[in-house]
Amino acid sequence: MFRFYKFLVLLGLCGIFSCNNEQAQVDQQESTNVVVSSSLPWSERMAQSVMHRHSEAWMIENEAAAEWDYKVGLLLTSFEKLYERTKKEKYLDYIVAYGNTMIADDGTIADYQLNKYNIDMVNPGKILFNLLDKTQDQKYLLAMQTLRKQLDGHPRTNAGGFWHKKIYPYQMWLDGLYMGTPFYARYNVVYENGDKIEDIVHQYDVIQGHSLDEKTGLLFHGWDESMQMDWADKTTGRSPGFWGRALGWYMMAMVDVLDYIPADHPGRATINGYLNDLSEALVTFQDDSGLWYQVPDQAGREGNYLEASSSSMFVYAMLKGVRKGYLPVSYQKNAENAYAGILKELIKVDPDGEIHIHQTCGSAGLGGNPYRDGTYDYYVNEKIEVDDPHGLGPFILASLEIEAINL
Repeated sequence: MFRFYKFLVLLGLCGIFSCNNEQAQVDQQESTNVVVSSSLPWSERMAQSVMHRHSEAWMIENEAAAEWDYKVGLLLTSFEKLYERTKKEKYLDYIVAYGNTMIADDGTIADYQLNKYNIDMVNPGKILFNLLDKTQDQKYLLAMQTLRKQLDGHPRTNAGGFWHKKIYPYQMWLDGLYMGTPFYARYNVVYENGDKIEDIVHQYDVIQGHSLDEKTGLLFHGWDESMQMDWADKTTGRSPGFWGRALGWYMMAMVDVLDYIPADHPGRATINGYLNDLSEALVTFQDDSGLWYQVPDQAGREGNYLEASSSSMFVYAMLKGVRKGYLPVSYQKNAENAYAGILKELIKVDPDGEIHIHQTCGSAGLGGNPYRDGTYDYYVNEKIEVDDPHGLGPFILASLEIEAINL
């Protein structure tokens, strides 16, 4: 009988060791399947997720061919900041690959037509400064000169503001301030002795003067000086409502352009004042989750939703504003609450560690075909995307600012 019990014990131990070995094999297999490590900060986890999904940056919207695109410029701007923080060459290489794909040896920009006068096309030019610095390849300077030439001839409103596009005459959109002015300011300071700073500040004066809603402190998405568009108010020229990402573009434009406005220039205080006013208005519309809605002043209304790109943009702008001394330190708490909300509500993690950002508005605009009327119903019914590039870059930028607090 003793021998029988001894046999059972030995059999059980073998079974345990066998199970442990099998589990170890499973654990080892799972570890080898991890493509993004959870030990990395969120900025790198998102960047590496993007790189895993898209071997080259121009592929982020699954396009058939490479395009000179403002969204790629947004994403790669975040990669620039990530490389500056980590010094990991793979992030720089990702930017260089796009530069080599899009810029020919003579400085020609693929898929770009100056005479379209589309302010969006200036935004990717921001990555060319560092590409020139890192590679010393003069093709990047030639490409920058082309984009600067666009701004010289870019059509303007009678008030002096850049049209959003040639196909949208006499219209300024909040988006356009981000697309054009940080590049304009940096180029002007680096290559032209800062002789256009007043013109750059004037862009903000024009949009503030015509798009600001005194009641809420928010700015309407667009302004039509001609008042000819169906979406334009026939007295003010303003579009009907507010859009979260338009406000996010505008807020990021201000904290970024301030990098290049000289400390002794009066326009610096002007833009800083606009930034503080908008920040004060935005926190009054911040949801208990920490996030902001697609239409920020209509919380709880049917169809409205907590939107990823605008929330990430506000986090980035507020934290950078605090870090640079543009905003009171009190806004850090608002931004930290918002970032916690993004992680809790909008970031999803795959078993292999790859991360995704949910609830990003795919696109929104005014006019065009099909016609976009700028109403509440229009904004909340635009397609909602996962891993849309409008959300990827701002999330990385927001994450870098959060991470900088603990450095």
